[in-house]
Amino acid sequence: MTTDLLLAIVHHLVFFALIAILAAETVLVRPGLAGDALRRVGRLDSAYGGLAGLMLIVGFSRVFFGLKGWEFYIYNWVFWAKIACFLLVGALSGPLTVRVLKWNQALRTNPAHVVPDREISAAQVWLRAEGAVFLLIPVFAAAMARGYGI
Repeated sequence: MTTDLLLAIVHHLVFFALIAILAAETVLVRPGLAGDALRRVGRLDSAYGGLAGLMLIVGFSRVFFGLKGWEFYIYNWVFWAKIACFLLVGALSGPLTVRVLKWNQALRTNPAHVVPDREISAAQVWLRAEGAVFLLIPVFAAAMARGYGI
């Protein structure tokens, strides 16, 4: 029971941290992005990737070491919809990560580099899409916790 509780706590805390980072990136990625703000976006994006990996580890630990047992999850379509949303969020975050890496490389080359507005606009589209899909994850989690999908 203690293991299940600890895994659930960590799972939820990591989820909220991911939401916070996504919100921070959404606020920071705006026209005029340069210098310290650009470096901050790079650090946030790295933390986001690390936390996403931790989320998968903790989440699948809950599947195998949690109270409900793996059978509850493996045959539950709501669980797989939640996993699909998480993977889609990861796929949607990829283009932004590539952009942020390029932007920071340009900043190292030219300390006065300012990200062009057209690139900011494109990144904002990806961030909005990512955020929209991310909102489905707690919907599926709440449904699954109430026994839907089995």
